[in-house]
Amino acid sequence: MALVSDGAFIADDWRRLADEESLPAAGKVIVSLERVAAALAEARLSGVGVYVANTIDPQALAPFLARLALIDIAFPAFTDGRGFSLARLLRRAGFSGELRASGRLTPDQYLHAIGCGVDRIEIPDDLAARHGEANWAKALRARSLSYQRGHAGGASILERRRKGAA
Repeated sequence: MALVSDGAFIADDWRRLADEESLPAAGKVIVSLERVAAALAEARLSGVGVYVANTIDPQALAPFLARLALIDIAFPAFTDGRGFSLARLLRRAGFSGELRASGRLTPDQYLHAIGCGVDRIEIPDDLAARHGEANWAKALRARSLSYQRGHAGGASILERRRKGAA
């Protein structure tokens, strides 16, 4: 898997654990929702994240939002955009940690993901090879104006016109 941040491929310092794997002695781990309470109770871990399906009710994460360092939302298909809505809802609920989108996303969806509050995107190696780092960097610079205000900030086109800046 390749991790995209600010239009570049970066190293991932998080370790995703399967349910049958034991918690490590130290480090940052990403666990399933079923294991998140136990992982958060481990003082030896430097960070706890949770991976969730894009169909989860955001209220299921509410008891953990303040203590989670990362939420990883699954994007099972290019055409399944429910993860964008979930990302937006989690930001509205006050989650301030790293929000990651994992799955079959393309550079065309990058700015939309950022606008919904996603910080990083994790893609399979085959997509990383097909859509190289240069395409992700280009996608990040593709649009300077937006019709709606997103989580990433910045004024919308309408707001800029009202201020006389567009």
